[in-house]
Amino acid sequence: MKKGLRIIQSSTGVSPYIWALFAILPFYFIFQWSSTVEIVTGIILSIFFFISYRFAFISKGWIRYFWTSVLIIISVIMTSFFTYVYFAFFLAYLIGNFQNKAAFITFYIIHLVSTAVAININFITPTDLFIQQLPFIVIILISVILLPLSIRSRKKREQLEEQLAFANKRISDLIVQEERQRIARDLHDTLGQKLSLIGLKSDLARKILEKDPDKARSELKDIQQTARMALNEVRKMVSNMRGIRLKEEIKQVKALLEAAAIQLIIDGDFSLTKVPLFVENIISMCLKESVTNVVKHSQATECHISIKQTYNEIVITISDNGIGMNNDAVNDRGNGLFGMKERLEFVNGNLIINSDKGTTVTLQIPNVIKQDE
Repeated sequence: MKKGLRIIQSSTGVSPYIWALFAILPFYFIFQWSSTVEIVTGIILSIFFFISYRFAFISKGWIRYFWTSVLIIISVIMTSFFTYVYFAFFLAYLIGNFQNKAAFITFYIIHLVSTAVAININFITPTDLFIQQLPFIVIILISVILLPLSIRSRKKREQLEEQLAFANKRISDLIVQEERQRIARDLHDTLGQKLSLIGLKSDLARKILEKDPDKARSELKDIQQTARMALNEVRKMVSNMRGIRLKEEIKQVKALLEAAAIQLIIDGDFSLTKVPLFVENIISMCLKESVTNVVKHSQATECHISIKQTYNEIVITISDNGIGMNNDAVNDRGNGLFGMKERLEFVNGNLIINSDKGTTVTLQIPNVIKQDE
């Protein structure tokens, strides 16, 4: 059995019914006029206004501006001669939806000036109907001033939100593509070379198996060691591909510093709020690399780690009281700083190194908030 149609659709709210009320109001006030000629003229102009209003919304380019001009003329006639100012509200909403800036400014000024002039004409010889509507006329005049600006501002915000959503999707696609390329490079550099070596040594061992068994056994032993190295590297790659939470990484950092007899001082909460796992994984890897450098090169007795998450960015600082670093060490790719910089640049982050009375490494990452599903 089919469900009955709802009188009020929840998806649209009350806006359509407010507009319907504004569409009915003209005919109510029209019948308040004195002569039959005025009533007939008002009905014809009102019907023509709503037809033109529909055409103005569905049209584009100069045709829309033509219909808007017609609507302004009708609104001025209704306001000047029949003290009906409510069409100005419809026009304010229409003009606020203009995307072209020049057209918006032009029609906004024309509409505002023409409405103000038409209202002032009624002040010269005010009628009883005009005096009764005076509070509503003031409200309409304020709407003519503010409504187009408000609607245009909302439209621009919606456009910016759409552009931001598109940019975020594009970034996600680029991240996936870059990750695939990285995996392909790692597989080629690790498995590719070692499998080629295993293949060459296998052919060599097969050829010399009968002529030189001892040499063949040595080659087979090398094959076995190469295969184990390849397996370990694959396991390491898989481990790095998994998402590492900052809280999990800090536990490993504690164990590493404790084993090196370096005191760890922590400042801040390592529970990041609404940060994508990919970004948190990069932060964790950079933190691990920084602490590894402290253990290997700093000769420090203390390591201080602080984290601060604001609305705009995440800042992590790793400092030690060791011997510091010179310029050659900073530019050396062997200490992992170059890889950290590349990772951070991939998420628009920044790496700052200061070597004065120890070394301070600062990671700055934009705080891209993960949307709730």
